Amino acid sequence: MTRDPFSLDGRVAIVTGGLGQLGREIVRGLEERGARVAVFDLAAEPDRVDVTDRAAIERATAEVERTLGAPDILVNAAALDSPPDAPAEEVGPFETYPEASFDQVMDVNVKGTFLCCQVVGARMASAGRGSIVNISSVYGMLSPVQDLYEFRRRAGEEFFKPVAYSVSKSALYNLTRYLATYWARSGVRVNTLTLAGVFNDQPREFLDAYTARMPLGRMADVGEVVGPVVFLASDASSYVTGANLVADGGWSAW
Repeated sequence: MTRDPFSLDGRVAIVTGGLGQLGREIVRGLEERGARVAVFDLAAEPDRVDVTDRAAIERATAEVERTLGAPDILVNAAALDSPPDAPAEEVGPFETYPEASFDQVMDVNVKGTFLCCQVVGARMASAGRGSIVNISSVYGMLSPVQDLYEFRRRAGEEFFKPVAYSVSKSALYNLTRYLATYWARSGVRVNTLTLAGVFNDQPREFLDAYTARMPLGRMADVGEVVGPVVFLASDASSYVTGANLVADGGWSAW
């Protein structure tokens, strides 16, 4: 019988941000395909892992190797974005966007991904196999559509989708391409998965504006992230590296 190319039986996976909305679903999906999954997350108790702390990543990866085995898959899903209740200065004009906020987002979204690739990817390269999936966003590939937030401005707020998230997610594309070529002969594949917005009980005014622009007419269900991640993590994508798989409901097709 031919082996299922989408099977992850016997694989060991690490998912950063594995307790977030996307991360939890990715963990579930990988486990359903047979992977043994470790979560690197600040909210994980008792084993919290700060992806901006290389020593913490080294310790956690060593523990994964001890308990589960050498990692075969790394999904970098840990990320910061400005929440709906972010302070006014964080969602104000670009000209006054706080430097500290920029540093914090870049620290997690870019440095955190970089460090996890360094530590976990090195183990993969040493073993001669592995797959890294870096989760990005359409707001890293394209500029945010500020008109989607017009309903907040009509209500008297000064609101702009902040710059740091877009800049950080854009940085992942070339990190992916760099590592894909750097580790190609070592058997490690590195790809980006670009997602559009995922439904999470957003305000009705935002949903109406967003879905009116979306060719498929809706936001993604969180479960729809699983298929693309499994594809990139598994042997089904054995000849895919350095790529950007866009699962955005057609957002970037306009």
